[in-house]
Amino acid sequence: MRLSELGGKEIIGLDNGEKMGVISDSDLVIHPENGAIQSIILPGGSFFGFGKKREDLVIPWSSIVKIGPDMVIIQLNAPEAQASQK
Repeated sequence: MRLSELGGKEIIGLDNGEKMGVISDSDLVIHPENGAIQSIILPGGSFFGFGKKREDLVIPWSSIVKIGPDMVIIQLNAPEAQASQK
């Protein structure tokens, strides 16, 4: 897949179904030796310039569940991790 194809896709969280951002608004962390994408960094920002600024969100590439034609589905809270917290 080309980076240009990835750019316009929305990032959706599988944990809560929330739209988290768009890849074209994000930064990619790329391994300097092998060129593999390590993570996506969604910028924090605030809601229309109002309110408290959110922290940047780092999404490990391993958290991507599925890349579809219009969106990228991620899961930050794996079921195994949630079960061990209970």
